[in-house]
Amino acid sequence: MSFPVRQAAPQPTEAMFYYFAYGSCMCPVDLKRSLGEKTHIYVIGPAQLKGYRLGFYSYSPLRKSGVLDIIKDQSGVVEGVLYQLPWRLSAHLDEREGVLQNWYRQEIVNVFSGDRLYQNVRTYVVVDKLTEELAPSDWYFNVVLRGAVTCGLTEQYCWNLFNHMHQLQQRYAHHQLLRSA
Repeated sequence: MSFPVRQAAPQPTEAMFYYFAYGSCMCPVDLKRSLGEKTHIYVIGPAQLKGYRLGFYSYSPLRKSGVLDIIKDQSGVVEGVLYQLPWRLSAHLDEREGVLQNWYRQEIVNVFSGDRLYQNVRTYVVVDKLTEELAPSDWYFNVVLRGAVTCGLTEQYCWNLFNHMHQLQQRYAHHQLLRSA
């Protein structure tokens, strides 16, 4: 089941902000775990961020694996999920992304969803990027893919994401095998 693109109509009684998720936060069920309330109601739909590409250039001590980051790349396009979240969840999102620990920082970007350009959209980028990609854990692999498929990212992008994560895991397994020999 995928979410249709909806036209954002903020409630006049509550301040909102746009958030572009490209990793585990694409999965509304996983995002609910951190934010403490259902988040699928805030999904606008699949979105594209132009001028960036994905990479696993960060290690998460919490997840004990490589986690996603975005890197500027003029020819790149990152697909993800656009949310319109209540401002009251902003600090919880920063906490999830490790802003106070200097793991990720906020970056303001423009994304396309449906036939509309959304400006001043928050996303997060890794502060201290690794020089080489790290494989995701099976759990992270699955939650990222579940979010991508559930929220309607393109089939080709989902396959590319799957293949990239799988290749990183295979490379890691090969290195582990060589170390133990």
